[in-house]
Amino acid sequence: MNPRPGPSSPLLIACALGIEHLALRTGDRGGAGGPVTVLRTGMGPRAAERSVARVLADPALGSAAVLATGFCAGLAPGMHPGDLVVAEETRDPRSTVACVGTERLVKELARAAPGRTVHTGPLTGSDHVVRGPERADLLATGAIAVDMESAATLLSAVRAGERPVAAVRVVVDAPEHELVRIGTVRGGISAFRVLRSVLPAFFEWHRSLLLPRR
Repeated sequence: MNPRPGPSSPLLIACALGIEHLALRTGDRGGAGGPVTVLRTGMGPRAAERSVARVLADPALGSAAVLATGFCAGLAPGMHPGDLVVAEETRDPRSTVACVGTERLVKELARAAPGRTVHTGPLTGSDHVVRGPERADLLATGAIAVDMESAATLLSAVRAGERPVAAVRVVVDAPEHELVRIGTVRGGISAFRVLRSVLPAFFEWHRSLLLPRR
């Protein structure tokens, strides 16, 4: 069981890409339940693992709750760019890490981003960009989405000490909506705008961890 953070426990939000980091830095930062650090880890599982381990070695962040976020590829038919994915667990070949407070995240994301579809299920990790038939292979494992950093981020976080962890991703491409590159995301369901809009949901998730047990 993950320990409950103290009344001023910090929150570490980890993402990989500069555009993700910009979205999180320019989102509404009000309402945080404690100190918040937004970390750009760099792209790929190795970079994520190293960056998270380094930051959590700082005593000021030793008890931090950790939330991995950014963009992902949807695996299930019917997913669309701009949809949200709340991981029930993250997976990679080394481990499976259970996420905490998924129901609260779903509730808060629906409030922060009304009209966006929120999917829940396993989020799998990859060391490369997944395209074409490989999506179907990953879907057959039960995963609903894939990205390169979430599994490594949460594994590194729990290795550094017991703590609440979670992962929330914004779908940028899906089986019927493959992208050539991240920069092609446009219009009303821009992943950048969705990610920026849901920052308050992350704070509410963190705040819920600080509430006393009943």
